[in-house]
Amino acid sequence: MSEQVSKKTPTDFLNNIIGQRVFVRLNSGIDYRGVLSCLDGYMNIALEQTEEYVDGELRNRYGDAFIRGNNVLYISAV
Repeated sequence: MSEQVSKKTPTDFLNNIIGQRVFVRLNSGIDYRGVLSCLDGYMNIALEQTEEYVDGELRNRYGDAFIRGNNVLYISAV
């Protein structure tokens, strides 16, 4: 049986989750959850309906949030 392997890049993943809810962890340990509006090649992120969590506890809610890419540890689809 020949199994075809689908090769997906991180760019493919990120393009597929635009408009979906995501979880973003920063290098500082602060977490953000919101709808991924857009991002660029530097991983600068724009989120809508954003919630900020510190130590797992909801701290703030923002309409829109912009996160500089060099602060991002990872992005995960929720």
